Amino acid sequence: MSTQLINIQPMSQPVDIGDEVASFSSEVEAEIDSHLAKYPVMRSAILPLMFIVQRERGYLDAPGVAYLAKRLHLRITDIWEVATFYSMLNTTPVGKYHIQVCKTLSCKIMGEPGITEHVCGKLGIKPGETTADGRFTVSLVECLGSCGTAPMLQIGFDYHENLTPAKVDQILDALP
Repeated sequence: MSTQLINIQPMSQPVDIGDEVASFSSEVEAEIDSHLAKYPVMRSAILPLMFIVQRERGYLDAPGVAYLAKRLHLRITDIWEVATFYSMLNTTPVGKYHIQVCKTLSCKIMGEPGITEHVCGKLGIKPGETTADGRFTVSLVECLGSCGTAPMLQIGFDYHENLTPAKVDQILDALP
């Protein structure tokens, strides 16, 4: 039996990302450095760094994605692949309150269409839109993992479950 060495190439190679690259304060750079220090493989820090860029820029815009590609030594397409997979990452501007309504089967059976209609009617927008004042964005998303408490929605990182139109009104009216 012979042993054969296999030359494993990295999954991606850095590419020229142009001149438009986001920059961050020294405090944010230190936070990014602290995350990078946690991972022996730099690419593994992609999600925490995406959340930082999104927090700082409002969403993952092209300069923010270019920054991540440069910092992580990845191709821009590697960053976009991850950014477009997860519903908690935004690649377009969203309102101050991003209302994500679960549209999968459990929620649909338990009343999601009526909840979506109520939320959109109350805000005067359709799914995928943002109110004129920039306060609310409504998105329909895949399973948020709360099937036993359907229908549900998420605002930011807060779950709101067992929804009724009256409960939706209370939640929205309580937002500052």
